[in-house]
Amino acid sequence: MRRNAFLFVAISLLSGLGGSAMALVSGIWILDLTGSTGLAALAGLCVYAPTLAGPWLGGLLDRVPRRPLVVGVDLALAAALLSLLAVRGPGDAWLIYAVSLAYGIGYVLVDAGETALLPAALPPARLADVNGWRSSAQEGVKLVAPLAGAGLYAWRGGHVVAVLAAVVPVLVAVLYGALRLTRTVAAPPAARPAGVRDGLAALLARRAVRVPVALAAVSIAMSGFTTAALYDVVVTGLGLPSTFLGVLAAAQGGGSLFAGLVVGRLVRRHGEIAVGAAGAVLFAAGCLGRCLPWWPGTLAASVVIGAGLPWTLVAAVTAVQTYTPPEMLGRVAGTANTAMFGPITLAIPLGSAAVAVGGRPPLVAAAVVCLTGALAAARDGRRRSATGDGGAGSRAADREQRVVEARVRTGPDAARPQG
Repeated sequence: MRRNAFLFVAISLLSGLGGSAMALVSGIWILDLTGSTGLAALAGLCVYAPTLAGPWLGGLLDRVPRRPLVVGVDLALAAALLSLLAVRGPGDAWLIYAVSLAYGIGYVLVDAGETALLPAALPPARLADVNGWRSSAQEGVKLVAPLAGAGLYAWRGGHVVAVLAAVVPVLVAVLYGALRLTRTVAAPPAARPAGVRDGLAALLARRAVRVPVALAAVSIAMSGFTTAALYDVVVTGLGLPSTFLGVLAAAQGGGSLFAGLVVGRLVRRHGEIAVGAAGAVLFAAGCLGRCLPWWPGTLAASVVIGAGLPWTLVAAVTAVQTYTPPEMLGRVAGTANTAMFGPITLAIPLGSAAVAVGGRPPLVAAAVVCLTGALAAARDGRRRSATGDGGAGSRAADREQRVVEARVRTGPDAARPQG
């Protein structure tokens, strides 16, 4: 278990290193090419748009060997990043969008694949801990990656950043190949569901899954909605250079580093729904903090947001892994990704339009939406607890039943190497 846990953390560390640096540089690159904060924010839209096809892309993972597919996607991403060497002027900005779109497709496949591979490599009781460590590793590199990426971009331009980012998925592919997968992660072809509706039904069947996924979806959508607002607050409101976004991203990574280290313990003690709601509240507080006309306040708010977002995401991913039958993990994980990241495809352009009234109103609106979602989850939880439906005892029994089912499914007669 320790070997696989280490490899998964290393994969997340490398993925976060390349992904966070390139995501920021893509926006800055387009901003410098076009001079438009709205167009810069739209680079994120290309990354998240493929999540709308998550149920279908995730379905591939239930029909083909998961590890070879993930490795192949990483190698294709490396080639796509190298194509950015052709960018020379404003007329080539479309290529950055195209690579961002390819990156988004790869993200859906790799993320769903990794979600499905984790239960095949780790005991069920350790999923929340390892998911938290992965979050700390991936988000924690924001302490250095955005600053390094922005600094390298300012010094040598986007081409050098693209080349270095292309090395990362190659290394990640090597680490995937080193995993030891011993548990059953896919059913025989005849037993697999025929369509993606089964994935959606499985996602919605349990409150323990649908509520954390919904909370993550709201928080992530609002993070996209406020992207252009943050650009406006930094560049227009605070009068700081666009590279200061790298400082804020690093601060957010610091919050995420701490949050990932404790989220596993919190999930085991309080459950995925409570942790997801707490994360949404922290994100709302961070949005309000970014409204302060004082750069240290904006910096502190980024730390708070860095803690809140990973809590919502880890809670949702752990719920999916814990309560989903292994043979359906690919499509359910893909459907969950669509639910969590799909709304951001609409939220980003809406946020780009909303910034016309200033950067602070969208931040306040995002805070209100997240607080409303957290309060709704808490109120529903109290109502169900009062009626004996979905209380702490029921949640613990449900979790224990899933662990027992997983152990039976991964016993000596069922286990077989995968990938």
